[in-house]
Amino acid sequence: MLDIEKKAKGTTLIVALKGRLDTTTSPELESFLKENLDGTTELVFDLKDLEYISSAGLRFLLSNYKRMTAAGGNLTV
Repeated sequence: MLDIEKKAKGTTLIVALKGRLDTTTSPELESFLKENLDGTTELVFDLKDLEYISSAGLRFLLSNYKRMTAAGGNLTV
């Protein structure tokens, strides 16, 4: 299970994750980002309440880092 909480501040999107980021929950987070990423230049992931992250979760973070930097933005964990 993955709980996703967002906070938007101008062009910064802060996404707080709680639970597990793995093969099962990564698609849910991907859908969330597709709906909420427009106009975002700074994407921040707050992982302090994340209990588990699998290699699929790490791949998700890396691919979104590449996406943000290619678009001239930034991703912070």
